[in-house]
Amino acid sequence: MNLARLDLNLVVALRALLEERNVTRAGQRVGLSQPAMSAALSRLRRHFDDDLLARVGGHYELTALGQVLLDRTSTAYDVLERLFASQAYFDPAKENREFKLMASDYAVAIFGTELARVIHEEAPGIRLRFSQTPTTVVDDTATLLSASDGLFMPHGVISDFPATDLYDDRWVFLVARDHPSVDDRLTRKDLARLPWVTYQRTYDAPAVRQLGMLGIEPRVEVSVDSFQSLPLLVAGTRRIALVQARMARMMEPIAAVKVVEPPYEAVPLREALWWHPVHTHDAAHIWLRDTAARVGARLAPGAERHL
Repeated sequence: MNLARLDLNLVVALRALLEERNVTRAGQRVGLSQPAMSAALSRLRRHFDDDLLARVGGHYELTALGQVLLDRTSTAYDVLERLFASQAYFDPAKENREFKLMASDYAVAIFGTELARVIHEEAPGIRLRFSQTPTTVVDDTATLLSASDGLFMPHGVISDFPATDLYDDRWVFLVARDHPSVDDRLTRKDLARLPWVTYQRTYDAPAVRQLGMLGIEPRVEVSVDSFQSLPLLVAGTRRIALVQARMARMMEPIAAVKVVEPPYEAVPLREALWWHPVHTHDAAHIWLRDTAARVGARLAPGAERHL
């Protein structure tokens, strides 16, 4: 494939055609006349040797290849948009733009709120959009990072991408304040016999892998897509939950739970901001990473131990 021979404007037309599945609406969306969009569709059909859009009754449906291209085109469009939006200079006090960041609710609560406060004070034209980290992040890291401005995630889940370390945390257990069989300590037997509430995604993989290495198989009674929900699902029950110490400290006054130390030396947790290499030398992303590192430095090492 010789990219020099391709008209990258066709990426814009292809995305509109695949998403709208209508030549007229696709043309209106990108500012092309109906004949011009029809010509673009003809060129795309020749290139892919496929109809892409097939008439079924009174409307068009995507062909099998068109369906495959739908997600790929959206990703390619985002990458090109970010590539050509790269800047040599960036003045945060004057710029007006949005950064798209993937994060768990834990990362947003502990770090994102402080980052947003600092940016609000220093760069009033900058907007942050936090979205839940997709379950496919481990298998599709490159694609997800290329379509975003960064990912907040601890070390030990993904690798081979640049990252800036932000702050340290540690793992603790939550139990109900009135738990009938747990006072101020847990045993490994407790971890095996008591029901668990777990965060259903795999981003705490190092902590989960450690349990397996210790021969502990959690008896999961409830799984949830939110770290902040864990204390509420522990309170008033026999359940236990493994949660970050900073989150536990934040949620302890809200739910009738107490923090208990693990009956083993838990693996450490170091949160980081990950990004795609295409963003490494972009002035806007350098500013974002520097600001994130500065905010992370404010979360003093060891502060999470004062529960």
